[in-house]
Amino acid sequence: MQSNNPIFNRSEQFHPNAQAPSYPGTAPSAPAYGEAVTTDPSTWGTGSPVQTSTGERMTIDSVVQKTAISLAVVVAFAMATWVLTGDLDTDETAFARVMSAVMIGSLGAFVLSLVNSFKRVVSPPLVLAFCALEGVALGGLSKFFDAVYGGEDNIVMGAVLGTFAAFAGTLAAYKYFNIQVSPKFRKIVIASVFGMIGLSLMELVLGMFGNQIGLFGVSGLGMFTAFAGLILGVFMLIMDFDFVEYGVANGLEERESWRAAFAMTVSLVWIYTNLLRIMAFFNQD
Repeated sequence: MQSNNPIFNRSEQFHPNAQAPSYPGTAPSAPAYGEAVTTDPSTWGTGSPVQTSTGERMTIDSVVQKTAISLAVVVAFAMATWVLTGDLDTDETAFARVMSAVMIGSLGAFVLSLVNSFKRVVSPPLVLAFCALEGVALGGLSKFFDAVYGGEDNIVMGAVLGTFAAFAGTLAAYKYFNIQVSPKFRKIVIASVFGMIGLSLMELVLGMFGNQIGLFGVSGLGMFTAFAGLILGVFMLIMDFDFVEYGVANGLEERESWRAAFAMTVSLVWIYTNLLRIMAFFNQD
């Protein structure tokens, strides 16, 4: 069954019915224990020399490693942006630098997210470049929220911890309840993701003319989209786990671990930004 997720749809073997890849010259698998061995002389032949394949396959460990690297890049660039943009309380130009970081990082990450999503052969450097730009955007955004809504509470750290709690909880629920992802579920989630992206672009354009309607603020409609976005992020994680499970089972090549890492990084960033808005709402004076 083919996925509607553009990230995983680039790899044919991320589909449940896909078969493990075959390689030219790969030796046939040995018969299972108790299986009859064909000894009909008519089937014998000289054939060509058999060469075993040395290509590595994707595993849970490889996905975890690549995801950890991707998140480390995001965190490193976020921290660097936080430090290098200056002190918002004492530096008059710091706010402009923070907003520039958010704008440049967001636009760059958005473009690379499209490239990585629709690129048939995953490119690790492009995935890491996306993570770097996403880190720049998150560093600036987090610093802004901390200055405006932080107060005495560290809402940034709270959002970080909440994001990893959501990841752990979703993974536990996926495995414990043996959640099955149906085609209808995939269609609804993907349609919702693109709908949310469309709304954010519309809000961006309206903001350029001073006509924002507060869809992604920290009150009113903004809280509706924040909670909806948080739930949607959890659903995205469930799809990530589902496709990774099928990808490993189908013997995907190890390089595809980067595609899985990219998808989960997108989902975690999505959850973090919505949690940050929710925590800012409850921390307002």
